[in-house]
Amino acid sequence: MRTVIGRPLLGDARRIPAGLTVAACVTVVVALGLLFTGQTGPDWLDNAIDSPVITFFGGRSLLLWLAFPGTLIPAAAVSAAIVIACLITRRLNGAVLAAIAVPVAAGVGDGLLKPLFHRTYLGQVAFPSGHTASATALTATLAVLVLVPPQQARTRAARVTLVAVACVITAAVAVGVIGLRWHYFTDCLAGVAVGTGTVLALAFLIDLAPVVISSARKLPANRSPKRPAPSATSSYANGPSEGTVSPREARS
Repeated sequence: MRTVIGRPLLGDARRIPAGLTVAACVTVVVALGLLFTGQTGPDWLDNAIDSPVITFFGGRSLLLWLAFPGTLIPAAAVSAAIVIACLITRRLNGAVLAAIAVPVAAGVGDGLLKPLFHRTYLGQVAFPSGHTASATALTATLAVLVLVPPQQARTRAARVTLVAVACVITAAVAVGVIGLRWHYFTDCLAGVAVGTGTVLALAFLIDLAPVVISSARKLPANRSPKRPAPSATSSYANGPSEGTVSPREARS
């Protein structure tokens, strides 16, 4: 039975813009990371943005709700819902992207970048924001799946609204972790770059995988089979070749 992979996630026309976006995300993360390596306090930009947010949201209850979509359980639930929707619509590549986007983004942020740059906030490693990276990864996954053409024109308004709501939720997560004093603004900015860059890079690799597999399957078929060495019988049946002596010539 043939497995339906689905149309490409990015398509040829969008691979170059996606690659440039990934490069920009890497540049932002590396530049900010090098700037704040080992720091234990905010810079002037963080002070300018974080202080009003912390002052405005004095209590913790609302802030906890704002940060909640970036935590493990809701991120896993949304990812599972996207996976199921992709399987129903027979987009296996979309299901793979939805299944791995958040775990890979979290692995890049928590497993690689936080220990590498070791910027802390109140004693806890904070760069980049894992909450913001997870929420952004979900938003970017939705954007790739429902905004990249071809799409049905009659559903455009609903699709744009869905991604816009996801963007608002991502912004709310950033506000929540800033107000809770878990992250600086620049931590959240790096988290957005990590989530976006991870999803686009994964989409590119998932699109590339069928091409590589197809080429690998065709490779053995293109190899010329080894021809067996001609036997003496077949040689004389087709007439003696140059430099050979026939039995009649040998008797004479």
